[in-house]
Amino acid sequence: MPDSVTTPTRTRADEVYDEAVVWDAHAGVYPDTRTDLAGLENWRQAGVSFVSLNVAYDIPSWEQAFPVLAAYRRFIESHPDRYLIADAAGDVRRAKVEGRLAVAFDLEGMCALNGDLGMVALFHELGVRQALFAYNLNNEAGGGCHDEDTGLTEFGRAVVHEMNRVGMIVDCSHSAYRTTMEAMEISTDPVVFSHSNAKRVWDHDRNITDDQALACAATGGVIGVCGLGIFLGDNDSSTDRLVEHTCHYVELVGPEHVGIGLDHIHESIDLADELSARPDYWPPGQQYDTPGITGAHPDQIHGICDHLLARGLSDAEVTGILGGNFLRVAEQVWG
Repeated sequence: MPDSVTTPTRTRADEVYDEAVVWDAHAGVYPDTRTDLAGLENWRQAGVSFVSLNVAYDIPSWEQAFPVLAAYRRFIESHPDRYLIADAAGDVRRAKVEGRLAVAFDLEGMCALNGDLGMVALFHELGVRQALFAYNLNNEAGGGCHDEDTGLTEFGRAVVHEMNRVGMIVDCSHSAYRTTMEAMEISTDPVVFSHSNAKRVWDHDRNITDDQALACAATGGVIGVCGLGIFLGDNDSSTDRLVEHTCHYVELVGPEHVGIGLDHIHESIDLADELSARPDYWPPGQQYDTPGITGAHPDQIHGICDHLLARGLSDAEVTGILGGNFLRVAEQVWG
């Protein structure tokens, strides 16, 4: 007789995870036309429904965003069995049903606008659905987290209003305290920190204060826990550390305002070598020179689900953290 086949026992975490729309609010993919996007399979194979890819940040020339967008769109559209470009929240729900990965794009800093407010609508037309103000250092829009805290500029205020008008999510990660608080005060849409950990848990200037997290929640927004070890603490990107920051936010602002933004880098690079090239943007005193900087992998999201259920969160609360909360914001902002 043939050997009997044992069906693996499905856990509660398996069932919750499989039903959830899993949302990764930001990936640390280097914005370059040569970037190998085959690594998107890391997310799809992990059961992730949506990921946001940055197409520009404040260091490269603003013009580079357009060939990067063209290359990324071309790759995604050439693999319609695996990926789709998310223009609206409904596209993410469709990707979940079809077993595909929905992808949208984001800007890490307003230098990509080149001082032109009209660029907001143009980037939106090209698939950018989220943008933050300043990548660590100050720019025309506002202050960065590793620079003098000058606050939101008049241009930055105009950008917030234009983002609200066109349907682009206002993101406050990487930006200075005053800039973020002023942006959250004037935005008429929910505001997010797509990938920012809790300063109360690990004191790093890239992490955010409890005041910032509470202000974000007051807008109806979501804070995404970031997977880089130097922001989680002790260069430890374990699931336990991710859950530690997640649970801090859950207790502080409520589970409906917490999500995931791993900042996962799918390419094999020595991150410390990359960051040491620009110590103005990545100051050595902020642990960017740590050898072997670690980062969480999309495969760990299922473990986050398991840990949160074990800590007593309800199925609905965990489903929200896995992606439902960011999806709610997208439905409000993107339509």
